[in-house]
Amino acid sequence: MTRVEVLGVRHHGPGSARSVARALDELQPDVVVIEGPPELDALIPLAADPDLVPPVAGLVYAVDEPRRAAFYPFAVFSPEWVALRWALGHGVDARFADLPATHHLADAAETPEGDPEAGPRRQVRRIDPICALASAAGYDDPERWWEDAVEHRRTSSLTHFAHLREAMRGVRGDLEVDDDGLREAFMRKVIRAEMRNGRERVAVVCGAFHAPVLDPESFSPASRDNALTSRLPKIKVAATWAPWSSERLSYASGYGAGVRSPGWYHHLFVTPDDEVVPSWFVRVARALRGENLDASTASVVEATRLAGALAAVRGRPSVGLAELTDAARAVLTDGADLPLRLVDRTLVIGEELGRVPESTPMVPLAGDLTRQQKSLRLKASATSTVVQLDLRRESQLARSVLLHRLSVLDVPWGTPVEAGRTTGTFKEAWALEWTPELAVAVIEASLYGTTVRSAAEARITEQARDAADLGVLGRLIEECLLADLPEGLRAVVAALAERTARQHDTRALLETVEPLARTCRYGDVRGVDVADVAHVLQTVVVRSAVGLRAACSSLDDDGATAMRAAVEAAHRGIALVDRDDLREPWAEALVGVGRDEAIHGAVSGRVNRLLLDGGHLTHAEAAARLGRRLSPGTPAPAAAAWLDGFLAGEALLLIHGDDLLSIIDEWLVGATEEGFEDLLPLVRRTFSRYQSAERRLIGTHLRQLASGTRSPTPTTDSLDLERAAPAIAAVARLLGLEVAS
Repeated sequence: MTRVEVLGVRHHGPGSARSVARALDELQPDVVVIEGPPELDALIPLAADPDLVPPVAGLVYAVDEPRRAAFYPFAVFSPEWVALRWALGHGVDARFADLPATHHLADAAETPEGDPEAGPRRQVRRIDPICALASAAGYDDPERWWEDAVEHRRTSSLTHFAHLREAMRGVRGDLEVDDDGLREAFMRKVIRAEMRNGRERVAVVCGAFHAPVLDPESFSPASRDNALTSRLPKIKVAATWAPWSSERLSYASGYGAGVRSPGWYHHLFVTPDDEVVPSWFVRVARALRGENLDASTASVVEATRLAGALAAVRGRPSVGLAELTDAARAVLTDGADLPLRLVDRTLVIGEELGRVPESTPMVPLAGDLTRQQKSLRLKASATSTVVQLDLRRESQLARSVLLHRLSVLDVPWGTPVEAGRTTGTFKEAWALEWTPELAVAVIEASLYGTTVRSAAEARITEQARDAADLGVLGRLIEECLLADLPEGLRAVVAALAERTARQHDTRALLETVEPLARTCRYGDVRGVDVADVAHVLQTVVVRSAVGLRAACSSLDDDGATAMRAAVEAAHRGIALVDRDDLREPWAEALVGVGRDEAIHGAVSGRVNRLLLDGGHLTHAEAAARLGRRLSPGTPAPAAAAWLDGFLAGEALLLIHGDDLLSIIDEWLVGATEEGFEDLLPLVRRTFSRYQSAERRLIGTHLRQLASGTRSPTPTTDSLDLERAAPAIAAVARLLGLEVAS
């Protein structure tokens, strides 16, 4: 008869991993059956590759819809990984047994109609067996009970697993759980198949909860398992290895089979027993010193002694994480918890990121990305790292291009951040952090192409074809510029030219101006030909200028707010490129809108301020228009909207313009009590945009105007130009201007 030994483990438990290794040495099985979907069988040979460094995960995904995927993580201290490596090292067959991912990932919509057996499985919440056993043993902390009973014990392996299996049998009782029942039926089918193949000794490594029902003496009838596993929906799937991280092994990340302290468990597994405690405190001291915190050698010795004393007092079989943490707090951090958060993040949880070999089966896009990461020396890391890029250097420009292309493909490995204090356009900063889910995003993006560049261009082309408005196309042009996608740029420009010719919505045209202008302005930094973009920009600006006045008429409050934002964006864009063929028609259009008093105040006030700042409106004319719009005959909300638009920007206009400030003051003072109540929140909102120092200056000037102590604004006649000459010359040099001597 075949001897079947079921080794019930805790996923990612170092004590379980050690016990599994000893049990396998004792049993010397013919085959090792491991809990996991059978699709992972094809990946088993790669586990012997030294370049496959845990933590890693078996990734199984739907070929036609990669977003539907499942990860099966392994760490160095995972019992399943130890069993797999043992089998490879001893030339023993290994295979996985669980619910196949081809069924697990199948959508309920693919269920055959009228087949209740193949319907979506009812999820029933089961009790936590670890909690139940810990409670029976008198522990209020399941983690601590498991460490005391399993992780720190050194018992006969097969006897240990037999006792644990009996304990789990008592916890399970007659509990029936649909999801587990289906999984266990598939596991039993694999075990039966190995028994029929004439195996003498079969080792089954699975979660301890499943162990009681995987013992052949407890098998349910094969006919029942066959009925349960038949007629399930299926989809086509593929499998590969993917890097995993210590942080994602933690249950704090949401991983259902996670552990609280993967970094500590890794240390516990790879470190000799007599060195576990002192070497841990050495690592703690090194981490604290890295943050410029004191951690002397004497403190490390004292913390080691204290941890052993605490374990003895508490009756624990050996020093655990709780004793280590208490000792570190008392000796190394002087009772402070804040430094312990650093220890918890870097050591208790860990910052390791696994690595997979180049021979791993992967989609061509993933292979191209890996090659580019190596050539550009952009190392994937599980911790967030800020990278500063100087776009004037070819290698760093290539890094920027790669990160922007990945953003186009919705693979957010890098997130743009502030590049620090810089006045140029040659700096970029990215926060890089690789997460396991990005492996799925890369596979999903592979539907667009086999290389990062071709996939990004195909994605841009698709988005241009499906763009709902011109604003989207404008943003796509910027993305093409940043990601250096000339083919995508041509597709977007062609779509934009076609849409522009048929577009009659002036606001949509206005929203396109700024991204087009940025592309034209900064294209030379990245060496991109923007001639076609410049032609489209000119067309968009001219058409926007022609239709601006009509588009600004008959607007409600919401429409005026949106139009004001569009005008401001277009004005910024035109100022950015600074071309006469764009500036002149735009200024003429603004003049027409500014003098039309029938236009909504939010738009009219903002346009008049832009005209004043641009020198197209004199200060006296601006004061006259302000006076008319704040006259008693104008409704208070309309006047407040015009004032809000006019005062947007810097407060210097009011600080150095007493006439404008006087008009506003008289308008507010002359308002009726009822009107003032309506005006107050509107005016407060307007002035709240100024800095506190600016508001204080405005208040001082108002008080001086009311008391008559305000000194007159200095004129050019009262200025000492000879004394000011050196300062003027210095400013001119900074601006790159020449000053006549």
